[in-house]
Amino acid sequence: MTEGVEWALHSCLNLTWSEPGQAVSAARLAAFYQLPTAYLNKQLQALVRAGILSSTSGPRGGFRLARAAEAITVLDVVVAIEGPEEAFRCEQILRQGPGGRGDVDYRQVCLVSQTMRRADLAWRRELAGQTLADLRATVQQRYPDTPGNTRDRFTAPLT
Repeated sequence: MTEGVEWALHSCLNLTWSEPGQAVSAARLAAFYQLPTAYLNKQLQALVRAGILSSTSGPRGGFRLARAAEAITVLDVVVAIEGPEEAFRCEQILRQGPGGRGDVDYRQVCLVSQTMRRADLAWRRELAGQTLADLRATVQQRYPDTPGNTRDRFTAPLT
């Protein structure tokens, strides 16, 4: 996975604490973690295309969640940034090995491929079972000052 996934997840989580109706600029979101604005903006635009964020242009423009945090899973964010492809791609090397046959789909019968597919499915299920609201609740429980501190940083002058 690229660093864009981490950046996107943290940005979305931070947006859960913004004031209702408040749009947060890419520059402000990037400044939060000292990230390059242009690259973060590409991740944010991918989230807009996926319907996770909405954006408005202009001097008071920026990004906000496009739907409730309860309706956005961690998997939604990962897929928006990385795409829907499986992490492991079977290239069917058994076909070239001893006893390999051209008429067999080794993606289906190869035990290595089956193991990797099960692992990918378990990983996706775990990410699909966690929403931004779940993450927000855990952070707020462990670090109760985070929502207020985040809102303060969103309204403080950029330096």
